[in-house]
Amino acid sequence: MLSDGQWALLEPLIVACRPKGKTPPQDLRRTLSAILRRHQNGAKWRAVPEELGPWWRAAQIFIRWARAGVWERLLNLVQECGVKLGMVFLDGTSVRAHQKAAGARRKGISS
Repeated sequence: MLSDGQWALLEPLIVACRPKGKTPPQDLRRTLSAILRRHQNGAKWRAVPEELGPWWRAAQIFIRWARAGVWERLLNLVQECGVKLGMVFLDGTSVRAHQKAAGARRKGISS
């Protein structure tokens, strides 16, 4: 999913931001491609294609990095380096909520 050009830009930034553990993540490019794929299409972790590696590895790295603040550091570093990012919009009209979440009156209660 990540092209050679994209990876050449991102790799040094990711190496600078990610936690230094005992063992580096196996095939970081493929794992990050799995994370990006999952977040682009909004699928569940288990829906990540097998060619991008085990789904649990991508989920584990994403969660660990989120807790460690890696994604925020990476975003700041990317913005400082002038890499152009796309825009993301969340449309709340498609989010379903229970009728009581909208403040609907309950039957039998008069005010």
